[in-house]
Amino acid sequence: MGDRYTIISADSHAGGNMAMYEEYLADEWREEFAEWRGAYANPYRDLQDDGRTRNWDNERRVNEQYEDGVVAEITFPNTVPPFYPTGMLIAYPPKDRRDFERRFAGIQAHNRWLKDWCAEYPEQRCGLPQIFLEDVDEAITTLEWAAAEGFTSFMLPHVAPDQGLPGLWSPAWENLWSAVEDLGLVMTQHGGNGTPNYGDDPASGVIFLMEVPFFAHRNLSHLTMSGVFERHPKLKYVMTEQGVAWAVDELRRMDMYHMQMTAGRVGELGFSADIVLPRKPSEYFETNVWIGSSFPSPGEAAAMKKLGVHKIMWGSDYPHHEGTYPYSVASLQRAFHDWDEADLRKVLEENAAELYGFDLDALAPLAAEHGPTVEEVATPLESTPKGATSPAFFKA
Repeated sequence: MGDRYTIISADSHAGGNMAMYEEYLADEWREEFAEWRGAYANPYRDLQDDGRTRNWDNERRVNEQYEDGVVAEITFPNTVPPFYPTGMLIAYPPKDRRDFERRFAGIQAHNRWLKDWCAEYPEQRCGLPQIFLEDVDEAITTLEWAAAEGFTSFMLPHVAPDQGLPGLWSPAWENLWSAVEDLGLVMTQHGGNGTPNYGDDPASGVIFLMEVPFFAHRNLSHLTMSGVFERHPKLKYVMTEQGVAWAVDELRRMDMYHMQMTAGRVGELGFSADIVLPRKPSEYFETNVWIGSSFPSPGEAAAMKKLGVHKIMWGSDYPHHEGTYPYSVASLQRAFHDWDEADLRKVLEENAAELYGFDLDALAPLAAEHGPTVEEVATPLESTPKGATSPAFFKA
């Protein structure tokens, strides 16, 4: 074990631009894409200014992350693919079958682009192909393609309450869970969608911000309490950019209800024995669930120890405004300066490597050149870097 950390970011974002995606779009969609592209105006500032090239410019992206101490990444989408109204992570579900078909073509283009993009740095990038839940058969076909192409994980969508689909607790998804388990893929879910459509009222944006954590967090109880992990014990599920501390109380709450259910009742609600899990919900968290902790604060770091440091993976959220770049090492000093080295190695490198399939030996030369030293991270942060915008520097 060297004196430097091999930092793998469990949360980064990338994507192609429109010209790149067009190259990966199926031929039958090219004409319609040209018409759509001519009328589309990108609403996102970070995809309009000079920062947008961080999503696809290899030289810029790799060098900036090296300068930030990061040598490998798990990569979520960021840009707008063909036929999408917004970025993928916050887009509302398709309105109808035609909208689904258009967006599915766009997602296929992104997935093909992602395969080639990851292949340029195969030891350093773990991309997450995407599926739609509107068509389970197509989703399974996409996952079979992903596994055959060497992907180790995929991005599992949320289900919005007004989407017209069953919740993830429903038996309707059994074929999907079986396929994921058989293929050995990790299910990774990012916070950001799954909310109802709030409309265009002046307060819609802030209500979205206030409620988006709830609509992400609820998937833990949906999958656990409905017995998905009991029926599919080999499933591996990661919750990324959704915080950490909330999970401590949520596991305690699920265990409490489970204890009451074993007695047959929770208040006025009766439960038959066949709906009661044979293990405590917190035990399924131990065997099936991990958390990707983006820009954690000292308070979040303390919660990691309550959940178990073997269950957590650190993420920078590069290149987002709330991410820790270019001050990731400073953010680590603030949150982890008093941590034991062995525990911190789990959070920064070992957990992600084991779960997503990174080769730490292959990354060692890069870490020796770019990774922060153990001594550097163990130095308490004296002052917040000028220009820092990440919650990592302002949350308790």
